[in-house]
Amino acid sequence: MRFVTEPEHHHGAQPGTAVLFVNLGTPAAPTAAALRPYLKEFLWDPRVVEIPRALWWLILHGIILPFRSPSSAKKYAAIWTNDGSPLKVHTERQAAMLRGYLGQRGHRVHVAYAMRYGGPSVAQALQDIKAAGCDRVLVVPAYPQYSGTTTASIWDAVFDYCKGTRNVPELRLLKHYHDHDAYLSALEKSVRGHWTSHGRGEKLVMSFHGVPKRTLLLGDPYYCECQKTARLLASRLGLRQDQYLVSFQSRFGKAEWLQPYTAPTLVALARQGVQRVDVMCPGFTSDCLETLEEINMEVRQDFLTAGGKEFHYLPCLNESPDWINALADIVEGQLAGWSTRPAASEAVEAELAAKAGRLHALELGAED
Repeated sequence: MRFVTEPEHHHGAQPGTAVLFVNLGTPAAPTAAALRPYLKEFLWDPRVVEIPRALWWLILHGIILPFRSPSSAKKYAAIWTNDGSPLKVHTERQAAMLRGYLGQRGHRVHVAYAMRYGGPSVAQALQDIKAAGCDRVLVVPAYPQYSGTTTASIWDAVFDYCKGTRNVPELRLLKHYHDHDAYLSALEKSVRGHWTSHGRGEKLVMSFHGVPKRTLLLGDPYYCECQKTARLLASRLGLRQDQYLVSFQSRFGKAEWLQPYTAPTLVALARQGVQRVDVMCPGFTSDCLETLEEINMEVRQDFLTAGGKEFHYLPCLNESPDWINALADIVEGQLAGWSTRPAASEAVEAELAAKAGRLHALELGAED
């Protein structure tokens, strides 16, 4: 086995602590050429598609990549920003702000971000973290609800990196935070803020990313965690059971996925006479293709075409101070027992990091 080249080791040096925030990923550009390698990496992951490898290789290379890459590129082009992919932009900003918020609380922690598919890769981020002198790493998924198709795949990438390195860092892996009070509080404030500014719809639809139904039958807790998030959030908002719905989006292939499906659910509501809906995606902490294009464009059009009058999409948590503060709460709890307090000579650096996070938050607020 070939091991990665280790950074220069300084005996006796105090090991640093790092937080690695990992999101799903994004192509480098909204083009068919960029989509092809991204989709290949994503869809070849056995955590994502469990079809026998030989058969799936033929389907993937003979049908999916040639035909889906151009169509997906058009969808990405519809949401692409001057700064790049929305998911990458939000994830990068979240990581920068998290470092500032933790610094404000007195923690000297290196914060990095990675993408499970595309770049920066998990392996590259871990190598950079090691080069920065950190020997303790907390891995935090951007997914609040655990699934073997998402969170476990991040762990696979972490362990694959570890198999190729001699000096493996001390690791902590955050599994989920679907019922964490701080996360739910950030969601609640987001909904209430939208209602204050735009009024309240007849139904609140919480759309989560779908997975094949067989994963639930085989023991994946994702469906249950989505339902728990929705139930706890509805309780905080004082909603009756008939005032909110849980649905699942982004179905792929012909197999049965978790139901009800989001698009047909919204069409049915419109045909039943529901005039206004508020739609949110609690399972996404960053706006991305699935929220901006699929929900706020495609599903919106389905609802309005079916007779609905008002479709209100509530943005993901993104860089809201409530969410970054919640993320800091979650991370701080996971760091318990690890030394993250700066020495006296490092206090100035920590304060500068805190100020940078506060300044970035103010700048984002000004942009809004």
